[in-house]
Amino acid sequence: MNNTALTTDNAALLLVDHQIGLFTGVRDITVGELKHNVTALAKAASRLNLPIVVTTTAADSLWGPLIPELQAVLPDKLEVIDRSTVNAWNDDRVRNAVEATGRTKLIIAGVSLEVCAAFPAISATAAGYDAYVAVDASGTFSATKRETGLLRLQQAGVIVSDYASLAVEMLADNAHPLAGDLYADLDMPFAVLVGQLSAANSR
Repeated sequence: MNNTALTTDNAALLLVDHQIGLFTGVRDITVGELKHNVTALAKAASRLNLPIVVTTTAADSLWGPLIPELQAVLPDKLEVIDRSTVNAWNDDRVRNAVEATGRTKLIIAGVSLEVCAAFPAISATAAGYDAYVAVDASGTFSATKRETGLLRLQQAGVIVSDYASLAVEMLADNAHPLAGDLYADLDMPFAVLVGQLSAANSR
């Protein structure tokens, strides 16, 4: 694994199966929080000009479309790849889209964590990518699935993190012109409170 930091030049984002039907079964994080986190991750990735690949499974039947909140913040011309393979990496269109980015580090989030995020992360790692899973922008259907999914990711050498840490690692410098907008995209409640305290103290 390459120990170099995530940057806006070496990273891409893969979002797997954030679909309405799958969200109905999520039990390890509230649906509202999961919607917030994956939407914030997508907004931050767009802000930093990361290539974004998005996929669904059986969107017209089994699991339904993307959650509207995510669809609303994705780039207008982005094509969502609807597939049938359990492992998104096994769909040539998904793999080719990732390869076409030319990036060596792949940030992944999915529903479910232990399948939709873990399987392509493990496959990407085997293919030579540095794979990162944003755990709080992923969700699953029980505590056991979450625990075993995290163990399997770590055993395979996948880096587990949270959506905001991955974004600020790529930002790298709080003096960056995009910093204010990026933190707004991440929408971290404590950061809002810090801003309010700062404003109150400057009066």
